[in-house]
Amino acid sequence: MPPPGQVRIPDRDSLKLQVQAMIGSHRVMIFSKSFCPYCSKVKELFHSLGVEYSALELDKIDNGPSIQDALLGLTGQRTVPNVFVNGTHVGGCDQTFQAYQTGLLQRLLGDTKNEQMEDYDYDLIVIGGGSGGLSCSKEAAVLGRKVMVLDYVVPTPMGTTWGLGGTCVNVGCIPKKLMHQAALLGQALQDSRKFGWEYEEQVKHNWETMVEAIQNYIGSLNWGYRVALREKSVTYLNAYGEFVGPHKIKATNRKGQETFHTAQAFVIATGMRPRYEGFPGDREYCITSDDLFSLPYCPGKTLVVGASYVALECAGFLAGLGMDVTVMVRSILLRGFDQEMAERVGAYMETHGVKFIRKFVPVEVTKLEDGMPGRLKVIAKSTDGSQMFEGEYNTVLIAIGRDACTKNIGLEKIGVTINEKNGKIPVNDEEQTNVPYVYAVGDILEGKLELTPLAIQAGKLLARRLFGGNSTKCDYINVPTTVFTPLEYGCCGLSEERAIEQLGQENIEVYHTLFWPLEWTIPARDNNTCYAKVVCNKLDCNRVIGFHVLGPNAGEITQGFGAAIKCGITKELLDETIGIHPTCAEVFTTMDITKASGQDINQAGC
Repeated sequence: MPPPGQVRIPDRDSLKLQVQAMIGSHRVMIFSKSFCPYCSKVKELFHSLGVEYSALELDKIDNGPSIQDALLGLTGQRTVPNVFVNGTHVGGCDQTFQAYQTGLLQRLLGDTKNEQMEDYDYDLIVIGGGSGGLSCSKEAAVLGRKVMVLDYVVPTPMGTTWGLGGTCVNVGCIPKKLMHQAALLGQALQDSRKFGWEYEEQVKHNWETMVEAIQNYIGSLNWGYRVALREKSVTYLNAYGEFVGPHKIKATNRKGQETFHTAQAFVIATGMRPRYEGFPGDREYCITSDDLFSLPYCPGKTLVVGASYVALECAGFLAGLGMDVTVMVRSILLRGFDQEMAERVGAYMETHGVKFIRKFVPVEVTKLEDGMPGRLKVIAKSTDGSQMFEGEYNTVLIAIGRDACTKNIGLEKIGVTINEKNGKIPVNDEEQTNVPYVYAVGDILEGKLELTPLAIQAGKLLARRLFGGNSTKCDYINVPTTVFTPLEYGCCGLSEERAIEQLGQENIEVYHTLFWPLEWTIPARDNNTCYAKVVCNKLDCNRVIGFHVLGPNAGEITQGFGAAIKCGITKELLDETIGIHPTCAEVFTTMDITKASGQDINQAGC
């Protein structure tokens, strides 16, 4: 019995009082478990902010479960971490990071000691004015935040530079597709005679006229981006951004003038630039895709070094415009893509005049003659023996890959981790780096696809999570894409090789067919060249996990089927879909031959 006049406090209430005492006596109180990765993430956040915290590891004490029950009664939250700042319940890991991103956490940290939250110049600074950076900055501005964008193009060794908008607009997707279209028009002119068109004059292509028209269009896009930023009150600086300390950057303009700016959060969206091989003469005499699309003269006889999608796309449209084109390949075509499709791409290019030198790499390029384009000598060696090769070309285009522009922007000064080999930045599923206030989007992300629409989506969703209270994350799975080679290649999902690697040969079924576009029947060209296949998971109702098409307008076809794959389409549903006749895409609704059957897939007509 308790003494007269006293009442025994139930253990549960006693625990609540103990918990409340711990919460009240610490600026930051974290109820944690030592093995929980989310608890560790929250602790790392406070550590990066220089904020001391007290953590009670519930798995290390006898009454841990009872304290967790008491916390449930106080907060309605059973899980850990359970975070309190100056007596205010913040929540778990996601809620704590959301509070940090919105500035609530910083305000809570300053409450009891009358400290003021650091007065940053901006809520968000974006380094890089490409697709992802512009998307993120504009969305953040729409959500009422004060935003700055820095964009600076380091000139190529040939002196080429460009305006706001990044690689896609200036030296990538846009000019590439337009030059691809120019080449297709040349083929259409040849086909037109079979359709009854008669013309007497000689038809030839004018490189300078094409480049001028494309550059004028790109210039209009550059201006449009600047206007869009101004309309949304985003501060734009044509300056090189470099971190000089936590939350602080230095901006250097073309005249070398420096200014300094601070922000609560930063987004790295610096993109990638073409990689040079490192052999004598590569930077002095060779060009890259960064130079090609604004080249003021016709490149003439061209050697394309590399077998990336950039290499094959450029080789394809140059050949289509009438140039003598050779592609020098170290190993395989289109690394990372389905290899059957890649070889079919290469075979089509060869039948249409592009020459391939396999298993060779250049070791030296020397100038034989000045001019526009001039004349170059290339010496190459075999990767499969001691054989050497020599050739003369007007232009050598290097397209062996790209490196992220992250190694000279001061990331090491604030501790952001990068892949030292290629400069790419590892991030979590919210595009957050290992430094909590620094994020990254676009091509520079480690292990993510390098695609403009993906960067745009990721940038927009990141801004909404940071400043709009949204929790939607970018989905990097089953992203459709297209390689704009002369015969376009569209794909979505897994390559056949990757599907076999993940599921095993016995657990996949591949349906395939050749097809002949109706438009090609009258010119009587390239029968049984276009190809389609779907890779299905037999363990999951024959769900389509890989979609591949090689043919005209492959991008338009793939975009539609990409949505279906996102929705989980199966082979049965494909078969039940009524095709649109006569189209190329309808072959996916009538495909009934499996690779395993070994049956003939040649087609006699449309």
